Amino acid sequence: MADGISLTDKLATFQDYWSPRTITTFNDCDVMVVKVKGEFTWHKHDDTDDFFLVLKGRLDIELRDRTVTLGPGELYVVPKGVEHRPVAREEVHLMLIEPTGTPNTGDKATAAARKLA
Repeated sequence: MADGISLTDKLATFQDYWSPRTITTFNDCDVMVVKVKGEFTWHKHDDTDDFFLVLKGRLDIELRDRTVTLGPGELYVVPKGVEHRPVAREEVHLMLIEPTGTPNTGDKATAAARKLA
């Protein structure tokens, strides 16, 4: 990597929601930015934890037994195998980190294709 990466600049390159963009990789993981609004599907990842860092806005991560609410600069890691659903009442910007190839829905058949920012 020759230069630093501006998360703000990368987020400005797209408008669609729930479509993560890979901005770099490290140690076989994708570092992604994504814009979200509304409710995502209930899902789980059997083989990996799910990392969420809020850059802008407020995100609820609904778990079956409680809800974790995050604001800018806060992060939460959903343990592998735990069913969850991210919910954004207004537009939220996130950074995600996960092993390369991890399906965003936990199921390769329904997962969004990976895109680059």
